[in-house]
Amino acid sequence: MSSTVPNQRVPGSRRGARRHRRGSVERPVNGRLYRSAFLLVTLPLLLAALTVVRPAPLQRPILPPAFDATTAQELAAQLATRHPLRAPGTPGAARAAAWFREQLSTYRLPTDVDTWSENVPGLGRVRLRNISATVTGQSTDTILVVAHRDDIGIGPGANDNASGTAALIELARAYARPSTPAVAPVRSAHTLMFLSTDGGAFGGLGALRFAKDEAPRGRVVAVVNLDALAGAGPPRLEIAGDLPRSPTPVLVETAARWTLEQTGTRPAHAGFLGQLIDLAFPFTLYEQGPFVARGIPAVTLTTGSARPPAAFDDTAERLEQAKLGEVGRAAQQLVVSLDQGLELARGTTSYVWVGDRLIRGWAIQLVLIALLAPFLVGAVDLYAHCRRRRISLAPAARALRSRLAVWLFVGVVFAALGAAGAWPSGVPRPPNPATAVAGDWPVLALCALAGLACLAWLLARPRLVPRRDVTAEEHLAGQTAALLALAVASLLIVATNPFGLVFALPALHVWLWLPQLQTARWPVRMAAFVAGLSGPLLVVASLGIRFGLGFDAPWYLLELIALGYVGLQPVAIALAGAAAAAQLAAVAAGRYGPYPDARERPRGPLRAAVRRLVLARRSRRRRADETRVRAVGG
Repeated sequence: MSSTVPNQRVPGSRRGARRHRRGSVERPVNGRLYRSAFLLVTLPLLLAALTVVRPAPLQRPILPPAFDATTAQELAAQLATRHPLRAPGTPGAARAAAWFREQLSTYRLPTDVDTWSENVPGLGRVRLRNISATVTGQSTDTILVVAHRDDIGIGPGANDNASGTAALIELARAYARPSTPAVAPVRSAHTLMFLSTDGGAFGGLGALRFAKDEAPRGRVVAVVNLDALAGAGPPRLEIAGDLPRSPTPVLVETAARWTLEQTGTRPAHAGFLGQLIDLAFPFTLYEQGPFVARGIPAVTLTTGSARPPAAFDDTAERLEQAKLGEVGRAAQQLVVSLDQGLELARGTTSYVWVGDRLIRGWAIQLVLIALLAPFLVGAVDLYAHCRRRRISLAPAARALRSRLAVWLFVGVVFAALGAAGAWPSGVPRPPNPATAVAGDWPVLALCALAGLACLAWLLARPRLVPRRDVTAEEHLAGQTAALLALAVASLLIVATNPFGLVFALPALHVWLWLPQLQTARWPVRMAAFVAGLSGPLLVVASLGIRFGLGFDAPWYLLELIALGYVGLQPVAIALAGAAAAAQLAAVAAGRYGPYPDARERPRGPLRAAVRRLVLARRSRRRRADETRVRAVGG
């Protein structure tokens, strides 16, 4: 065991108030080297600044928009009044589908119906229907206009989404074949498809179905999604996808320009931090998400927020005809602009909007990776510091291994409970936050998970708690091992989704300085540790605040994992990071103990219990033998 150096203090002690020299066990972090590493950020920042561009919109349509707001409002009111309950799989959903086909038949637009079954969380296995009408153009390249016609079954759904369905019908009417046979129809430059999806209020199931089928064919070059167009809120664009991608900037800028022209207000979208979070944790409740994830440029026009509106009082009387007309005309101008001169690049990329300009995603990734460099330099220097002082990291690594085993056990138990039906099951799509499944916590299953996690910790605890006075060198070894594990986890984040560093960087840079606070008081050390949690908590805060989930956000996040919307790789990285964070927390709290060697190692709870049972049985047998001997002797 390494001996302590002069002026060494046990964490939390108040002796030795004078400042320790640089490079000592109490001040092991090389601040100069750490600060010098930030010079690496200069070049990526310069490149990011050079990538700032202002995309130009497509050309203005030749003819003014002919969107009839009065007709659209009447259609929305009719759908909401006649078929108010249109949850997937219900009779109301089937009648709404028949109503939609009837409306298009009025304009002599033939329709195709795609029917399939899906296991929807909270609904079970239901039958869904996508209905499409196609207007053949001069090119087979297709511009797709989408609106879901279902609702969550708690109200008429006049705004969400009878208004979008009505706008879809009104847009299709403009391209319908004229009723007079003598009048030759005007063919559009591109094929236009008008798609009414089912299951849109339950994670965009209809859009996902269509995107899976059409993405490999490469025919769809742009998607315009219409959702909740007649609300009281300002116009808004939704551009997030199910993967860290963004639609073509020209499509977004064209949609923004015509919306500004028609409404007098530039449409809102997620701010800089919100867009970074959407790229780091891809998540959306609108139907552009599946298309963007599969390389198809798509944008949603809405008057809702990041969370689609859903309320009991979403009635026809609350529809705003003026707003419906303005956003409807903007959508029509967008479709006509795309049809007149499609200059969109195929596929999707990533970027972040700052006002009416954007920064390329690859430049932001370079900045994030460069910001990781100072932490990596500091962590490697700590490792070299331990090597120079001959401080063994093996016990700390074994302690970290035990903590990782506990967290992996929790992950396995979570998966096993899901296989047993404890968590909601179904298609891997985000549930609507307004549905019961998004807010009903399975208390018994969560208690079982917590209980088994506590049991795993109790089994591992005897070898992880201090059994003697722990030296400063051993504390430093424990922190260094945890920081090196975080370095590996951060490199895995870079390999999977570099935007995910947004959640990791605050913790990495704050926790790197925990070894420097070994001699600080307990509240200071714990405050530094808690401050590092701000990055990971951004995910929960985003779900709770931006998407209106509130205190249901933690359960909703677990539900996304259970459904498979969040993949296995980020979950595994998060569990590894949690194990390293647990070790840092133990050191900060003064409860860290290095993994004991063979001589110090205590018996585990199971071995101890078995040993007590065996000894008790032997003791009883010995007493019985002694009793028989005395009886014979007597």
